[in-house]
Amino acid sequence: MTHIRIISPSGVIDPSYIDGAINRLRAWGYIVSEGAHARDAWGRFAGTDEDRLSDLIAALQDPSVDAILCSRGGYGLQRIIDRIPPITKPIIGFSDITALHQIAGLAQQPSLHGIMCKHIATLPEESEELQLFRKALAGEPLEYRLPNHPLNRFGEAYAPIVGGNLSVLYGLQGTPFGLSKFSYQFPILLIEDIGERHYHIDRMMRNLRMSGVLAHLSGLIVGRFTDCDEDPLMKQTVYETIKEAVADCDYPVIFDAPFGHVEHNLPLWQHRHASIHCGADGVLLTNSL
Repeated sequence: MTHIRIISPSGVIDPSYIDGAINRLRAWGYIVSEGAHARDAWGRFAGTDEDRLSDLIAALQDPSVDAILCSRGGYGLQRIIDRIPPITKPIIGFSDITALHQIAGLAQQPSLHGIMCKHIATLPEESEELQLFRKALAGEPLEYRLPNHPLNRFGEAYAPIVGGNLSVLYGLQGTPFGLSKFSYQFPILLIEDIGERHYHIDRMMRNLRMSGVLAHLSGLIVGRFTDCDEDPLMKQTVYETIKEAVADCDYPVIFDAPFGHVEHNLPLWQHRHASIHCGADGVLLTNSL
């Protein structure tokens, strides 16, 4: 991987974050280019639907581009997802970029759930988040040792990782890009979210349960649910709500994992196998390209 193209397929971004990300990636030795509309603004979107789509297609069709870094998430991919061609190279990002990870999964194309331009530009060079992201880009194996959470369910799993933002996944249910459309039957599911009501999280988890998604997993990684306030009327915490949705399943479940809308957002290769060992002494999660 030598040439990274930056595009903005979702929300509008502060151009200074693109500049900072370009400078840092070039300092690491990468060739970096950007889409023609990466800095555009059209309401909440980084350009019109047609402009954002054209940048994505151009990056996919350019044989010199090895990977596509999405500048930020936000919202926008739901408006163009049904016009996106097959994903044929790694997509990098999270949040709304979950939609692109889903398309990549249809072809079992590896994609990187990880930080985008703001954090690439602003995190200290020595930060764990940035160093692990650099390691992931280089194709080096990832190994995470996580402390045990009281709600964790012990066990072991070895399967491809899928998923990302829970709200985006919920919005894709019943479409050709839903979680049930992958050729592998028992993946490890990653979920995270930001700013959602407690009862809405319950609604989304119940949807995944009733649609059979949760019953056909090898494991569940519950990332950070940022600014998702606990609702005392639900009579349980957000994490307890998630645990209840998978109570009748027997695979390992990891809670409060360092993935999601937080600064400490570590990279994971999706549509590539991961290994989970979850026990009383903590969690060992390994993943590689």
